[in-house]
Amino acid sequence: MARTATTIGFSVPPELAAEVEHMAQLEGRTKSELFREMVRVYRRERELLVFEDLAAYGRAKARQVGALTEDDIERLIHEARGV
Repeated sequence: MARTATTIGFSVPPELAAEVEHMAQLEGRTKSELFREMVRVYRRERELLVFEDLAAYGRAKARQVGALTEDDIERLIHEARGV
């Protein structure tokens, strides 16, 4: 039967290793489970940062064209479509 997981080895400072071990024990989880959760949280955080960057870009562009309200956006859409 094939393995369903891959082992990854990396180095951390001894203090961090002890902290991870302690956290895993407190939560009744393995270090592997804890690291998988850390990666999931990191991924969500990165996605949130990308979303926030896109939202800031959209706000800046909206200000450039004078779209301050939803009515402004509706008006601009109708103007662009020639409606």
